[in-house]
Amino acid sequence: MPKPSSTLMEEMNARSREVFRRVVEGYLETGAPVGSRTLTRSMSEQLSAATIRNVMQDLEYMGLLGSPHVSAGRIPTQTGLRLFVDGLLEVSDLSGEDRDKIDRTMGEPAGDVASLLDKVGSALSGVTHGASLVLTPKHEAPVKHIEFVSLAPDRALVVLVFADGHVENRVFTPPPGQTPSSMREAANFVNSLAEGRSLSDLASVMAREVQARRQEIDGLAREMVESGIAIWADKGQPTERLIVRGRGNLLTDQDGAADLDRIRTLFDDLERKRDIAQFLELAEAGEGVRIFIGSENKLFSLSGSSLVVSPYMNADRKIIGAVGVIGPTRLNYGRIVPIVDYTAQLVGKLISDRS
Repeated sequence: MPKPSSTLMEEMNARSREVFRRVVEGYLETGAPVGSRTLTRSMSEQLSAATIRNVMQDLEYMGLLGSPHVSAGRIPTQTGLRLFVDGLLEVSDLSGEDRDKIDRTMGEPAGDVASLLDKVGSALSGVTHGASLVLTPKHEAPVKHIEFVSLAPDRALVVLVFADGHVENRVFTPPPGQTPSSMREAANFVNSLAEGRSLSDLASVMAREVQARRQEIDGLAREMVESGIAIWADKGQPTERLIVRGRGNLLTDQDGAADLDRIRTLFDDLERKRDIAQFLELAEAGEGVRIFIGSENKLFSLSGSSLVVSPYMNADRKIIGAVGVIGPTRLNYGRIVPIVDYTAQLVGKLISDRS
């Protein structure tokens, strides 16, 4: 399991942090591996190429740098890029030129919201020279029907039919191990609760269902644990189990055996409800400003792309959609982040003004 960025950063001293930062910045600028001799000319302290090579080897051992082919230079790994973005990225102010381009494109009258969002996509693509992503405003009408459709092991489609006739299709990453039958079961359960509820309401109902099932299991199992017949393993973790020690004793205790069967059933039910709650959370997700790098970005991981995405809000400060830029993992994040952020704020203002 990879170490968190904060731990990796603590393991680096000032010298290794500077070498790492300069390798990443050089790679993001040129797309080419960065060698030790290149760094000897840019480091703040005078270091030999051999010393820098040793530092780069340490960073490679930490999983932050890699050596492509037989090149003497290094490039950042996905873990390294994540560490750089989380802890060392210097986000520049939006340049006047970029601001003017966005304002000019967005300032032209648009007939409806769809036309406006089409202009947003064009503006982002033109300014960043990347592909744009625009998520249309979230629909707040009650949900009439939901279907989950498996597309691949790591991709699924949720079809949302709202009471006002509006239909939306959203691609998301399902919890691991889901099958078409488990998705149908999830959809059937959600549809039994959906009438008159918005997607946000449904997610709240599911959270209460999971909590109720959790409390039921805890209450039933507590006596068994306290008596020493059973123990909790990994309690509070997604893989938590109840391990029964005295199974032989239960064979002569019909009540005990029945309780064990009931707990097993409750655990199965809890896992199903957790999965369904996760489906809803993923389908509804409207996260804050985020950067997805490489395989973190399930929709574009095969092409080794990154996604910089920012939500936009309506006049009530509710997240209703998102805009973003898709490009290679060596995006100029420091420049792209303020462009996406500014565009998202501008879209939110324009939609609020219309309403």
